[in-house]
Amino acid sequence: MTDSPRLIALRFLERVQLQDLERTRRWIAEEEGRAAEEAARRPPPAPPEWLVERGIDGARSPIAIHVGDCKMRGRAVQPLTRDQAVTGLVEHGIRPCPLCRPDTALGVL
Repeated sequence: MTDSPRLIALRFLERVQLQDLERTRRWIAEEEGRAAEEAARRPPPAPPEWLVERGIDGARSPIAIHVGDCKMRGRAVQPLTRDQAVTGLVEHGIRPCPLCRPDTALGVL
């Protein structure tokens, strides 16, 4: 059985489209490589000035307030503004980290 001219044309079209798809995928991979190189050259963002550490309980209750680059902080942290950190320490009674002493850095004793 011989292929019809229409079937031959469709198979040719398929080969062309597969080549186009492979070329597009190659362009995508090259662009991703360029983007990764550019990202590696950029300095990392500065850490936030203040952090609140949250517990692993269901309510994710605040445990402690830290200076942004504290090494004793846990994994579950959120950035805070200076005002939020002061409010947390003074009004909500969240304990300050004993290592980085955010209460001293904030002038709240």
